[in-house]
Formats: sequence, structure tokens, C-alpha cells
Amino acid sequence: MKKLLAIFAAVTALSAQANETLTVAASAVPHAEILEFVKPTLAKEGVDLNIKVFNDYIQPNVQVSQNRMDANFFQHQPYLDEFNKGKGTDLVAVAKVHIEPFGAYSDKFKTLEELPTGANVALPNDATNEGRALLLLAKAGLITLKDPGNILSKPSDVVNNPKDLKFRELEAATLPRVLTQVDLALINTNYALSAKLDPTKDALIIEGADSPYANILVARPDNKDSDAMKKLVAALQSPEVKTFLAEKYKGAVVPAF
Repeated sequence: MKKLLAIFAAVTALSAQANETLTVAASAVPHAEILEFVKPTLAKEGVDLNIKVFNDYIQPNVQVSQNRMDANFFQHQPYLDEFNKGKGTDLVAVAKVHIEPFGAYSDKFKTLEELPTGANVALPNDATNEGRALLLLAKAGLITLKDPGNILSKPSDVVNNPKDLKFRELEAATLPRVLTQVDLALINTNYALSAKLDPTKDALIIEGADSPYANILVARPDNKDSDAMKKLVAALQSPEVKTFLAEKYKGAVVPAF
């Protein structure tokens, strides 16, 4: 019996040693929820997924670039490109996972046509999401941009503003909290969902599923091709995740694979 117990203990120890831990920084909704969904699958494949939730768009990249985290899951490619350029980092996209159609919300008005002259419009203050917000407003016909294809457009690039919209640039995470203080706010879907807004019902205008802003899993050049990372990519791009997205988010979050 002692010999059997010793063998069992040895096998258990070897099994524990074989499991690799993968630490991923993520926004709470929907990123961390998606990671939680695939966590049991990865555990069966010998990968312990450690999910750390962040409420900003800076620290997840900083943590990965400084080797404190293995990967992150919260951003799209234009944002990553701008971050690498501005911070001198070399983070890389590993896989596309989903799209969160970007929307415009109001606590005061039911349609864009109701917006008054001089309406206060809140925009995300990071370069890529601000440009994305302005492109959406241009698509809706509220403004005209100097270069309609410039994803890094700024309020200074607005050349025609018939309603004389007043732009307020605020941190993306704070936008749902200022809805009662402005006439319109352009909000990333992860923050909209966290604030209990339903993008498919509450947004006055929303991007289509063909949005180029796919949310990506991001890592470093030195670990992007690790076995554990490949297992995570396979899990995130599985048919099961497609079903999970459809059932849980009902069009507010759609697959990008």
C-alpha cells in the first residue's frame, strides 16, 4: 500500500510539474469572460490560465512588454500599432478573436436627428479610438473629415460640422459614467457592456460586423509561438467560442475568425 501511495504521489507531482501557467491581462468584459470560458479546456491540455483583469488600456501592454505577463487580450491592431510606436515596444498580435462593434450612446435622445446644435459629444482620448469614433460620426453624416480614411483623425481634422458639435476628449473607461452629462458619447463595447448597455438596442449608431477593429491576443516576439500560446489560440478560435459569443452577447460581440 505504501508503495502504491508513493507511486500515486510521484505521478501527481509529475502531472503538476507538466502544467504550464499562462498569465493573461484582460479587460473585464468581454475579454476576461471569454478567457474564463476556455480556461477548463486549456486545463485539460496542461495549461493553467491565470487571468488578470485591468480597467485601463495602458498597463496590460506595459505588463507584457516588461515580462510580468505572458499576453494580453483587450485591444485591436490600430491601437497596438500606435502603442508600439509611441512607447518603443515590439508587442505582436498572435490571433484575431472577436469584434466589438463601436457605438454612439445618449441618455437624452433617441435618435441622432434629435441632437441639438452645439451638442456636447464625448470621445475616447486615445488616438486610435478617437479616430474610430470620428469615422463613425462621419459615416452617420454628422461631420465631414479632411481624410475620410484616416483612422487617426482628430477633432481638428473635422472640416464640416453642421450641428456645431462640441467634442470632449475623455479616457475611454470613463465614458459610460458621463452619459448623463453629455448629449452623446462614443463608447467601446467592452465598457458599454460593463455599464449594462446593450449595443444592439441602446446604440444610436453602431459599426457593422465588418469592422476592421478585431480584438487580438497580444504577446512578445519571444513567446508568441510557445506551445501554451498555440493552445490558447486554438481554444479562442474554436467553434465552441463562436457559439458562446452568439449565445451570451447576441450580436454585441461577434467572431473575427
